[in-house]
Formats: sequence, C-alpha cells, structure tokens
Amino acid sequence: MIVAWGRKSQEDPPAAVARAAVPARDKLVAAAWDELGLQWVVASRTRVAVVAQDGEVRRSAAWLEVDGGTWDPDSDTLRVTWVEGGDPTRWTFTGAGAHAFTDAFRDRVEASVVLMREVDLGPGRTTRVAIRKDLATRDLVDQVVPGQRVQPGDEELNEQVAVARATLRDQSGLPPLGA
Repeated sequence: MIVAWGRKSQEDPPAAVARAAVPARDKLVAAAWDELGLQWVVASRTRVAVVAQDGEVRRSAAWLEVDGGTWDPDSDTLRVTWVEGGDPTRWTFTGAGAHAFTDAFRDRVEASVVLMREVDLGPGRTTRVAIRKDLATRDLVDQVVPGQRVQPGDEELNEQVAVARATLRDQSGLPPLGA
C-alpha cells in the first residue's frame, strides 16, 4: 500500500509502528501521518491506534469505542468523538493518503454499528441508543450515548431510552436486561 501525506512519503508506516498498532491475526487497512500530533494513526480491521514513530502506542481502541468523526477538508483535520465522552481528538492529515484513511475510518465505524435509534424529546433531551459489534470478537454490545446537555434525572427521557434499548436488544437477539 502506498501511503503519502504532506512532506512524508513512504510505502507503509515503519515496521515498529505497524507491529505495535495491528493486533495478531488482524490486518492493516490504512495508516496516516498526523502532522498535528507527529504520530501515526493506524486503522486495522478491528481497531484504531495512535502510535509514535518509535512504536509507542499512545491510544488503541476497538471501533465500537468510536462515536463518530467529522472531516474538515479546509484544514485536513479529522475530528473524532468517543463513546466514553470527553474532548474530541483531532488528527491533521495531508495528501492523497488522507482520503484512504478517512474512507477506512468511516467504513470501520459503520461496520461496527448493527442497529441504532435516536431518542429525541427536544433540545437537550436527545440520546442515541445503539447495538454495536466488536469487530475482533463479533460480540454485540448495547451502548447509550447521551447528548451534550442531557440531564441524568430526566425521567421521561430515561424511560424512552430504556424502551429503545430493550427494543434494539430484542431485534439484535441480545437477551433482555436482567435476564
């Protein structure tokens, strides 16, 4: 695979980076040099990893841990949000390889989504419920991702989320909660 970004041009990430980023029995899908963090961002079939040039893994996550991403073509920046919440991560790529990585990123995130439903009761009252697949084990898990301004004590929203969660679990073949 040819990988070329900005001032960097090489066929693949360094061997130490690929070994550190790609688990055994997995496959490298795409890699990109992050100009902002001076690090490699590597997409394998089952994980996304951020690895320093010397092979030190700075972050490694299953695709189901990625909430989503937004590509800004003006700044060549991919803004990534995580299911766990917290501040978004930003990676800045340049060159033709950026498109291969962002395509792989989108494909892998979408591959991990089995079912999704958004519970929307108005501004500040939105929560996404999803059944996601761990691409390494094929296990299904349910996820509840509250919107930014959701209040934990919103009983009506919590009830609707519980119904959506139970419905999606049933549709995906997962056992009912508490079973």
